[in-house]
Parts: sequence; structure tokens; C-alpha cells
Amino acid sequence: MRIVMFYHSVLSDWNHGNAHFLRGVATELLARGHEVEIYEPENAWSYRNLIAEHGQAPLRKLRLAYPALAAIRYQPESLDLLEIFDLADLVIVHEWNDHDLVRRIGEHHEQNRGYRLLFHDTHHRMVTDPESMAAYELGNYDGVLAYGRVLQELYLGSGRVRRAWTWHEGADTRVFFPRAGSETEGDLVWIGNWGDGERTAEITEFLIEPIQALSLKARFHGVCYPDAARKTLEQAGIKYDGWLSNVDVPGVFGRFKATVHVPRRPYVKALPGIPTIRVFEALACGIPLVCSPWDDAEGLFRPGQDFLIARNGKEMAQTLRALLHDRAMARELARNGLETLRSRHTCAHRVDELLAIDEELRQPVAKTSRI
Repeated sequence: MRIVMFYHSVLSDWNHGNAHFLRGVATELLARGHEVEIYEPENAWSYRNLIAEHGQAPLRKLRLAYPALAAIRYQPESLDLLEIFDLADLVIVHEWNDHDLVRRIGEHHEQNRGYRLLFHDTHHRMVTDPESMAAYELGNYDGVLAYGRVLQELYLGSGRVRRAWTWHEGADTRVFFPRAGSETEGDLVWIGNWGDGERTAEITEFLIEPIQALSLKARFHGVCYPDAARKTLEQAGIKYDGWLSNVDVPGVFGRFKATVHVPRRPYVKALPGIPTIRVFEALACGIPLVCSPWDDAEGLFRPGQDFLIARNGKEMAQTLRALLHDRAMARELARNGLETLRSRHTCAHRVDELLAIDEELRQPVAKTSRI
């Protein structure tokens, strides 16, 4: 098939965690012999910030990790949709695209039905910024790929789309796998952005305070840390080491004994059942994982076996203490999580699901599916 993808960016993962999954999907499709074209805007904020802060070095590193991956950077006014979609079989438009571009692509599809057209939502803006999401004109799209069942139901309930499917993220196991033999640098590593006010209190309760209580050697990576947050980390004895290229994450996980997942508040309160990419990637790297509370409403994992859940900060400290002192327990937890990830939640699994959705769209009568 010829597959065309419009992403915010596949070249940059600066404050753009969706890039991790999108790279893995595109790479898997290419490995299966499909023709893949990826388009991203020249003015993408993620790409601009990456280059401004780190120059060209991350792009060179990306090319080494993903030699088959490329992107066509464009200016919106210069896009020739007739040429781009000529002979296309499947088009996927990610939800960080401009509203006008989403509308233009839909209008093209209304007049040209030779391809299938899907909108891909991998964020929480349906509940946190509903006006912006409602402004996307999706009437000419064949359906929505939603990265959680609750999000799928929101789209179907809105009446704006005919079909929607649950299509969770997954780990790119070509890049994310355990790094055996790495020298240990510390007890706990946290890889994540500060959270734009969506989890500040949770980071304090489930990370900073337990680290202080246990006197752990810890390191934080991420962007959008305000000065006050950096000062808090410094006072707590936690090293803040800035942005980390996603291709370097497996190596860093391999040098620490454990990591923690603290979901943003919208995923806990309004969008249960959606694990973000960090859960998949941590499990794929074989690092023991402890989570602050989130509801695995879709039964994707085996909480208590694949990862541990701490209901509050005191329980997080107790759980981390046990995990760090009982290495057999830590190894079993990591082994279980890796087993579940590899059996159900890789980018290869997600491509299987995508191709099944595409096959469904080819049929004369299609029914809404839940995957």
C-alpha cells in the first residue's frame, strides 16, 4: 500500500511524546514493504525548539536509529494535495495538525474516494480543550483512531464521525529493549515533562517526597520545568538533566534500578484506561515500574504483576523501598512487564490492528470495531 501520514513532527520528540509511537509505526510499515510518506510542517513548534536548544546533533542521532525514516517538511500554502494523494491507499492525519489543513484534506477526500482517510487522536484535548477539538471538521473522514476506548466513545457520542476505533500506542521494540550489562548510576530515573500544571502536586507526592524520604539517588529528564520546579529538585537533592532524546531513553533506563509513572490528571479523572507512551516504553526496556493511581479500565496489563501501583505518597515510598532492596522481586516484576509488552503492545501489534481497520474500511458495509 501507499500510505501518507501527516504528523506534527516525526523528526523531533521535544515535548512531543507522540513522535515515539509514530516513528515505530512508520518503521514497521516500511519493514513490511509498504510505501510510506510522512509530511510535517516546517514551523512545527517541537522541531523549532529542538533545533534552538540542541542544534542538529539530535537529528543525526535519529538518522542512525531510524535509517529508513524520512519526513517531507512543508509550508501549508505550498501543499499540492492532488499530487500528494495520487495513488494513495491510506491517509492518516494526526490531531496536532492545523485545523485548516484537516479541513482541506477532508474536502479533497469528499471529491476523491480512492483512498481511506483516518484522523488520529493521541491526546486528552477532547476533555481539556473541547472547543478546539470540535473545530476540526471530520465529516469527510472515514473514521477516527482514538488511543483509548473512552476517547473512542466520546467521538462516537459526538455524532461528528461515522466510525471510531480504539488504537492504543505501543512500544517500538526495535529501539526499546533491555540494555543488559549497563553500569548502575542511581536508584530512580524519571523521564517526563513537568506537566503544565496537570500533575505538579502528583509529582511532589509520588516522586519528590518519596525520593527525599528514602535518600535515593535520582535523576529527572524532561522539558518545560519552570525555575521554581528546578529549585525544588535541587533542594530535594535530585539531579535535573534536561531534555533526553527518545533514542537515548533505553540506555538511561538500563543504568537505573527503577522508574515511576505519574499520569497527568486528565488521564486519571476523565480518560481512564489510557496509558501514555512512557508505560509501554519502560516495560519494553525491562525496568521495574511503579505507578501512581490510574485505572487500567481496558485490561491492557496485569497491575501488581507487570508494574506496581502506589495509592499515595507514603505507599510509594514503601513500595520503592521494597523494590530497591529485594532485587529478586524487581527482576520478576521487570520480566513480567516485558512479557506482557512483547506479547500484546508493540508497534508491530498496532500495525496489525491498523491493517485490519483498513481492511474493514474496504468492505461495502463496515461496522464500528473495538480493538
